[in-house]
Amino acid sequence: MRDRRRSRRSRVAAGTPLVDVPHLQPQLTMLSREDCLRLHQASCQILHQTGVRVYCQAGLELLSRAGAAIEDDLVKISPSLVEWALATVPRSFNLYYRGSDTVAIRLDGQQCYFGPGSDTLRYLDPRSGERRDFRLSDVADCARLCDALPEIGFVMSVGVPRDVPNEVYYRHQFATMLRSTTKPIVFVCDNLADIEVIAAMAAAAAGGLEALARHPNLLLYSEPSSPLQHSKDATEKLLFCAEHALPVTHSPAPMMGGTAPVTLAGAVVLGNAEVLSSLVMHQLKNPGAPFLYGHGVHHLDMKEMVSVYGAPEFQLARVMAAEMGRFYHLPVWGYAGHSDSKVVDAQAAADAQFSVMTALLAKTNLNHDVGYLESGLTGSPEMMVLTNELISMTRRFTAGVRLDEAALAAEAIQEVGPGGDFLSHNHTLTHWRSLWVPQHFDRQRLDKWLALGGKDTGTRLREATVSLLAEHQVEALPASAEQELERLLGLPA
Repeated sequence: MRDRRRSRRSRVAAGTPLVDVPHLQPQLTMLSREDCLRLHQASCQILHQTGVRVYCQAGLELLSRAGAAIEDDLVKISPSLVEWALATVPRSFNLYYRGSDTVAIRLDGQQCYFGPGSDTLRYLDPRSGERRDFRLSDVADCARLCDALPEIGFVMSVGVPRDVPNEVYYRHQFATMLRSTTKPIVFVCDNLADIEVIAAMAAAAAGGLEALARHPNLLLYSEPSSPLQHSKDATEKLLFCAEHALPVTHSPAPMMGGTAPVTLAGAVVLGNAEVLSSLVMHQLKNPGAPFLYGHGVHHLDMKEMVSVYGAPEFQLARVMAAEMGRFYHLPVWGYAGHSDSKVVDAQAAADAQFSVMTALLAKTNLNHDVGYLESGLTGSPEMMVLTNELISMTRRFTAGVRLDEAALAAEAIQEVGPGGDFLSHNHTLTHWRSLWVPQHFDRQRLDKWLALGGKDTGTRLREATVSLLAEHQVEALPASAEQELERLLGLPA
């Protein structure tokens, strides 16, 4: 890819026309191959000399058999073992629609998809404007809203439902999402018992565990504990996914100045080491099982003592993660559509646009947290609808410009000539639909806007959100799958 871009630039310098190139697309790159190699070697040095703590016996046994140096629960992993894992992990994999062999998400390192996050504590209700605790019905509403929004490619739970028992709320989250969308689900859960039940639910909708592995419509989002620790529960979930060939991202969230060095490069090196150590265990369990690369380096705002989302450092970390993913030839986990603002306002829109633009230009492939406010403590359906609009607009920008004969329009210019107009020309009639048209942003003249009520963007977003929540319907699960969900929800924690 880079070689082709360099060749294209050299032909421009030589004055060669680019009529043979159908599209020119804006690019965002930062690290050279040498830079990536330096980061990789620094991470390998940490794994080999400092090591990681692994608090899971199954993980320790896998690492021991592979020749890692182990003292109690401290594991030191050689660079050769890291290279072996990077050689065995798949370069791409797909996620599918519920109960289908139709690809919904192609994780090949090229495509970019967006979805919400999980487990916020508060819900900003679009119907009442109230900020309150999440209910299970809100999880269903958010999933149906995501199902309706064309730029939302996958679903997460958004919030923690407070009207079900704490010890089983992850299971209720997943069952509710499975009922409320046909799009792929990225889920979180507490422990091995949870993921066993959740996998059984997904298998019931897919036609069995083997069918689920062939056409997975779920991906586990799990984390090591920064700095350099693998808990028992997180490792057991990681190994369960590997064993059953279910997709997983084991993405740490090092916090600069808190659980990671305050320098961005140091935090990225740490996070990368944590991802690589996760990958080693994952591939030792089942070489070739699907794994999504990524880390969530944040930073601690030293004034407010908050781990922030709306920050240039956070977006620089996303670019570095994307670059390292390409260096490893792996698809990348990302973030987009979030804000530290408490409401859907100008700050929220600016934060969301910054993150969406970064994701599409840098090509982080599976981007979550659409709809997050208050640094991830509040979930907002209106923020999801706003971000859907921003993704659509920005995706058109990053699609770039055509340079084929039709786009160059020399024939149309010749026919219209000096002083003519293009409005009624066939070229305009043929191509005007390629221009981006907003759904919720307003372009009307003032008099028409006032005649239609003079509604600001926030009002239009709220009305659109409430309308989608009221009207969008999702195909029900088969009766047999629904019965199995009810049985599994009745199992003890």
